[in-house]
Amino acid sequence: MKLARLSRSLLRSATVVALALTATACATNPGDSGAKDAAYQVNDPLEGANRVVFAVNDAVDTVALRPAAEVYVAVLPDPVRDVIHNFIDNLMAPLYIANNLLQGNVDGATNATGRFLTNTILGAGGIADVASQAGIPNAQEDFGQTLAVWGVGEGPYLVLPLLGPSNLRDAAGYGVDTVGDPVRIWAYAHNGQGLMYTRAGVSAVDRRSEVLKSVDDLRRNSLDFYATVRSLYHQQREAAIANNQGAQPEFPDFTNNSAGNSAGAPPASTPKP
Repeated sequence: MKLARLSRSLLRSATVVALALTATACATNPGDSGAKDAAYQVNDPLEGANRVVFAVNDAVDTVALRPAAEVYVAVLPDPVRDVIHNFIDNLMAPLYIANNLLQGNVDGATNATGRFLTNTILGAGGIADVASQAGIPNAQEDFGQTLAVWGVGEGPYLVLPLLGPSNLRDAAGYGVDTVGDPVRIWAYAHNGQGLMYTRAGVSAVDRRSEVLKSVDDLRRNSLDFYATVRSLYHQQREAAIANNQGAQPEFPDFTNNSAGNSAGAPPASTPKP
């Protein structure tokens, strides 16, 4: 009962934020001549504070997460890391299904459900990605994307402690996904918080290991690493909201709204800045 009351309270708070964002959101008309340029512009009124948090996150990444990812790659062969990645991703499937449904994306919900059932049943609980071999698309959706589909504007850019790049809309969406995370709900109901924290830590290291070289190159070649990460995060979220239609820039996955990080671990695939 205590968990249920807490979840309802958090959900109400996140809903209030989402409604407030809806009331103040200003949609951009894709037909406007400046729409293309606007895709590369980010509203960052808190840049001073964001840069401080970015620097702290970068230090945490340099001291802890990046070395852990390097050890992870050195110790575990590719097939083992694939198993870990597949299993963690399969745990997120209920959220993918729910968000596709909330967006009215029936095809996406069907694909997400098909992947979950296929990988859970035929993939030994999700350790094998049988669904991809069968050609079922991976329809990953989070509540930040759902809010965007509902017409909510992104709001100001934010750099969250440990969680990295975000914005007001995606931060609210992250909160809802956290409350709805089935693993988190089960863990708190069965005193299994240790499992939840373990999943969050392993997920962060796994995702960071996938972009070791990409992030190093990005840091080395950027005149302003903060500004580069900010722009790339914005562009990638726009592409994800549009369901990846059209050409996309090539850069690491800076999405940070995965509920797999609900324990407060750094976001999947994000350099810790």
